[in-house]
Amino acid sequence: MAARRRSVAIFLLLACFTCRWCSSMAGSGSSEQEADRDRVGRLPGQPASPGVSQFAGYVAVNEQHGRALFYWFFEAQATPSSKKPLLLWLNGGPGCSSIGYGAASELGPLRVVRQGAALEFNQYGWNKEANLLFLESPVGVGFSYTNTSSDLTNLNDDFVAEDAYSFLVNWFKRFPQYKDNEFYISGESYAGHYVPQLADLVYERNKDKKASTYINLKGFIVGNPITNDYYDSKGLAEFAWSHAVISDQVYERIKKVCNFKNSNWTEDCNSAMNIIFSQYHEIDIYNIYAPKCLLDHTSASSADRTFFANDPEQFRTRIRMFSGYDPCYSSYAEDYFNKDEVQETFHAKASGQLPGKWQVCSDQILNSYNFSVLSVLPIYSKLIKAGLRVWLYSGDADGRVPVIGSRYCVEALGLPIKTDWQSWYLDKQVAGRFVEYHGMTMVTVRGAGHLVPLNKPAEGLLLINTFLRGEQLPSRR
Repeated sequence: MAARRRSVAIFLLLACFTCRWCSSMAGSGSSEQEADRDRVGRLPGQPASPGVSQFAGYVAVNEQHGRALFYWFFEAQATPSSKKPLLLWLNGGPGCSSIGYGAASELGPLRVVRQGAALEFNQYGWNKEANLLFLESPVGVGFSYTNTSSDLTNLNDDFVAEDAYSFLVNWFKRFPQYKDNEFYISGESYAGHYVPQLADLVYERNKDKKASTYINLKGFIVGNPITNDYYDSKGLAEFAWSHAVISDQVYERIKKVCNFKNSNWTEDCNSAMNIIFSQYHEIDIYNIYAPKCLLDHTSASSADRTFFANDPEQFRTRIRMFSGYDPCYSSYAEDYFNKDEVQETFHAKASGQLPGKWQVCSDQILNSYNFSVLSVLPIYSKLIKAGLRVWLYSGDADGRVPVIGSRYCVEALGLPIKTDWQSWYLDKQVAGRFVEYHGMTMVTVRGAGHLVPLNKPAEGLLLINTFLRGEQLPSRR
């Protein structure tokens, strides 16, 4: 505990220097000058071609507390980019970086290669047809920081939504040319809470259409999202049984002793569910058919030790993501973004100071986060009635937020079916299934785990482009 207190003190001391820099930046010069200062010409190890128009930096969200969030923005590859939609991406955790995961490992145009030695161009980047904005949220994640220690213990869903909204308002002041573009919010995992909650906040604040803070929100899309505590927990157990992770006897025991409608599991339920998690200690819960990372020094192995600690609550809240074709890739992002020359070019090394080592996921944020919202389904119902475009997609090999639980969640909305459950295709192969309701679409991605854009990049790109165009996925070979 003493070591943790010392690390927090150092964190806040260094953040103080960064905060002064951020505040001064926010208060000086025109929006065009601020945007120019954030432009990133070429990152260390970035390929010379094709060209990538990118920006990165801090946006203050609470000057009184000294809070600032870090972003990485890519203009659309298609021209003119100023006419293309703007897509915000959020990763979950809580405590995992949208820079390290979404941008550099999943759907950004620049991805970290092996051992963090360089970057490679991602031909399946989601900025082909959209301006793509990644946000490290909440404060304390990645390069985002605060100068007020109590912020780090007061984090909850409302706190995160308010900060993200403040970020958007101030970001649009810096990039006013995107103010009128169609705006969509996306994310995965615990961002299944962040995304609809932020969309709800934008919707409510937009009721004054003449306000300078009006945001042209059109919809949201979430992948393998934490949505409803009851259905997600029920789906986790059912998926483990139906995919031969646990025996019939264990599953029958779980059905007998677990009432997932009660957020506080009994000792018998914890004991039964621990059998599932012990089996997932041997395979990757986030992609049950992918190889498991065996490098002892990576953050992945650290996550395993935390995930299987003797704390049943952590079994239900841990959303860390370590799956994909390269099961150890998260350590490569940490290697890359902790390089001094990268931080300098990235505008993350403010005044030569940083609030500690950059991490893909923050145990401190996860362990101190206040989980108070058990379901975001009421927000779905509200925003669907408001006419927003709403999609949910699910990689069907994810054991942590499995497709079964997501199906229960969507069915619970009670929406009338528009188009029956059917296959969708890519290159004449079944890419997954989808069902259209009046007001919402649910999509599965065949063979993908928790991180669909990493596991199935071509399918992920087709999925997001179809969503943004408001079209139907291809239902013929």
